[in-house]
Amino acid sequence: MTQWKSKLNLPEDASLHDSSAKSALKLGLFSYPVLQAADVLLYNATHVPIGEDQQQHIEFARTLASSFNHTYGQKIFRIPQAMISPAKRIMSLADPTKKMSKSDPNPNSRILITDNEETIHRKFRAALTDSQEGISYDLENRPGVSNLLDILRHVRNEEVPIQELAAEFKNSSLRSLKESVAGAVAKALEEVRENYWRLCSKGPPVQSEMDSSLFIAKLTASRTMKAVKEAIGLFPRSDRSRPLRKNFKPSQEEQVATDDFERR
Repeated sequence: MTQWKSKLNLPEDASLHDSSAKSALKLGLFSYPVLQAADVLLYNATHVPIGEDQQQHIEFARTLASSFNHTYGQKIFRIPQAMISPAKRIMSLADPTKKMSKSDPNPNSRILITDNEETIHRKFRAALTDSQEGISYDLENRPGVSNLLDILRHVRNEEVPIQELAAEFKNSSLRSLKESVAGAVAKALEEVRENYWRLCSKGPPVQSEMDSSLFIAKLTASRTMKAVKEAIGLFPRSDRSRPLRKNFKPSQEEQVATDDFERR
């Protein structure tokens, strides 16, 4: 992994033996990738949606899983696959030279899945573009307009070349482009947004669903760790179908969750 160099503002040819690197290094810089890998491998994840900057962390998790499986001659861990969206780098609506981020202090810089249609249109109307006439795709000279075209292409889920999409709006006004993008984004997020508010409106039953999911997560993690400990000799091999705890009696909701888990 090479990201430690950029995080310490060191040149690419820096070495762990350099005095400048040694003085700046901290344990967390190296232990954190291990924790990330554990979060993936513990729950037998098969596909992990990530940003491009997390590719190294998934490769590290894959290496750990493969090494463990090879060392102990068993397929204990699944080898996770990285899922990188084509829309891996959407830029800020307020500053198209920066990546769109939920931590940006300007709420108009980003679109949230909980934003209603009116809010989405308002944010796109205020999106920073330029004063040129017409629509063209030019990341260097027209980053704001190019960002809008990128967003539109991704939410339409089309394979059309970006320059063809720009040609479609060649004679349109910036206002027209913004309205088109806002409408497409609002439609793309509609189902997700409605499901979110539907769950929020259910009140206490949502907690029951969360508890059920938590139980399944704990069950998965316990079985993974049991298999790991058996493989390395900490536990004797045993019938893995028996309850994880002595005299364990799951609640009705947990039993339903367990039955659903077993059918997967």
